[in-house]
Amino acid sequence: MAKYEVITIGGGPAGLTAGLYASRAGLRSLLVERGMFGGQMVNAALVENYPGFIEGISGLELGSLMHQQAVKYGLEVVTAEVTGLAQGHLYSVSTTEGSFEAAAIIIAAGSEYRKLWVIGEERLSGHGVSYCATCDGFLFRDWEVAVIGGGDTAITDALELSRHAKKVYVIHRRDQLRAGQVLQQQAFAQPKLEFIWSTVVEEILGEQLVKGLRLRNVKTHNFSTLEVAGVFVAVGLTPNSQCFSNTVKLDDAGYIITDETMATSALGIFAAGDIRKNSARQIAAAVGDGATAAMSAFKYLQERS
Repeated sequence: MAKYEVITIGGGPAGLTAGLYASRAGLRSLLVERGMFGGQMVNAALVENYPGFIEGISGLELGSLMHQQAVKYGLEVVTAEVTGLAQGHLYSVSTTEGSFEAAAIIIAAGSEYRKLWVIGEERLSGHGVSYCATCDGFLFRDWEVAVIGGGDTAITDALELSRHAKKVYVIHRRDQLRAGQVLQQQAFAQPKLEFIWSTVVEEILGEQLVKGLRLRNVKTHNFSTLEVAGVFVAVGLTPNSQCFSNTVKLDDAGYIITDETMATSALGIFAAGDIRKNSARQIAAAVGDGATAAMSAFKYLQERS
C-alpha cells in the first residue's frame, strides 16, 4: 500500500491549493479526485470575482491552471472515487483505484447542488440551467429568468440577478419565504422581482437552450407555462461527507465541523472548502481554506515526528 505524508481528498480549488502548499512544503502528497480537476468551478463560463484576472477567466481554465501548478511542485494525483477512510497507526484511504495511507488527511470533497430532478434539467445544464447566479448571472443581461427556491441562497441569487436581468421570477413551493427578514425586505423592495407562490417546476422547456418552464400550483394543481431564458436552481447544497461521517464530527446538515485552523474532531484530519461548516462557498474562500489546512497539516506532522 502506497504511503504518503498527507492525502488530500477532492480536486476543487480548496484541494488543489492544499496539494500545492503541501508539496511546496516538501511533503510527499497525494490528491484524489473522482472527476474533473477544478470541482464545481469548471461549470462557470466566466469567473469574474477571483482576484488577479481583470477580464475574468473561465472556471475550466482556472481549474486547469491550479492543477498544473500543483503538479509542477510535486503533487501526485489519482482519479478515483473515495469509498472509505479508516483510522489506524496511519489513516487508510480506500478508493476505486486501491488504498493509500498517510499520517495527515485533508478533506476537500466539496458539496453538490441539490437538483430539481425534473425533465430537461440535466440536458439543459449549462445551456440556461445554472446553479450559480454569481457565476452566470451576467450571461442573462436584459433577459427574463427564474430562481427556484425561497431560502437565503435563492433570494441572494434573485437580488444578484436583478442587477443583470430584465425580470426575475422567484418560484417557491410555499406561500412565504424562508429567507431572513433583511433579505426578504430587500427582495420585496426590488421592482424587478416577481414572486410565484405555492408552485413547483414540473419541466424545463427547450431543446438546445432554455425556453421556459412548465409549472404546477401545489394548492390548485393547475398547470401553467412561463417563458424564461434562464433557470437558477437554489434549493440547497448537499456536502459530500457521507463516507467520513464515522471519522469526523458533522453538523446536522452534514457539513464537517472545523476550527479556525481547519482541524476536525479527528487528530490529523483537516477539512477545507465547501464541505466544512460555515464555508463562504466562494473560490477565493476555498483557496484560503486549502492553504490554511495544508499549513496546519504540516505543523501537525512536525509535532508528530
